[in-house]
Amino acid sequence: MSGDNVEDQVNHASNSKGISLPMTRVKLIMKSSPDVSSINQEALLLTTKATELFVQHLALSSFNNGSGKDNKTLLYSDLANTVEETETFQFLTDILPKKIFARDYLKLIEENPIEEADN
Repeated sequence: MSGDNVEDQVNHASNSKGISLPMTRVKLIMKSSPDVSSINQEALLLTTKATELFVQHLALSSFNNGSGKDNKTLLYSDLANTVEETETFQFLTDILPKKIFARDYLKLIEENPIEEADN
């Protein structure tokens, strides 16, 4: 299966009227905002579909740029690299950070100590 075929499958799924994400979960997330008091059914449907399309776009971009293309896998590192390298997705850097080994993190802290605030 080539990358173009995967894109065709994603486009077919995107154009179908069905929605894969559970609308009740999206509604729960939307209601968690203090600014939202009620949610119109059409707004819920559009938000759910937009979220689904966004996730598909992120996954497809990560798959096309990732290391698992040969064996048709999508790895966390592919997602994290895409988020870091693509300006469109950089708002997700706190949510999908690159993994770092503990020894590398400790070495980084030793090299750049954080000064404690005097209270």
